[in-house]
Amino acid sequence: MSSERNEPEQNRSTPRNGGDPPRSRPLPQGDTFYTPDAGPLRREIERRSAVPLVWLHNAPRWILPVSMAAVFVGGLLLAGIAGAVLLTLLAAFFGWLAFLAWPNLRTGERAMRVIVIVTLVTLGLLQSGAF
Repeated sequence: MSSERNEPEQNRSTPRNGGDPPRSRPLPQGDTFYTPDAGPLRREIERRSAVPLVWLHNAPRWILPVSMAAVFVGGLLLAGIAGAVLLTLLAAFFGWLAFLAWPNLRTGERAMRVIVIVTLVTLGLLQSGAF
């Protein structure tokens, strides 16, 4: 009996269509998840964000833009609270990513992220009927 047959089956990933197994993109080199000399709040948020960020990194490249576009369009098309919730969730997602990237951003990049988040929150308030 060869040693290959004794390997557990759970470590092998086989696609449903019979092609090559899915490959994940390599992570960037270094200790890139954590900001040096960060305060306790940033350290905790970065620590808790590591797994979702790795999942997003390994997901197919089209998943994130397509899902964000779908949430944005759905937020604009759905009237009332449903649309407001979708736009607010999208703003929260952008806020989370902006918070994580903030130390490495230049002033113009920071301003653009703030403008996008404020715009999404404003659209959410308008969709809710609060104004």
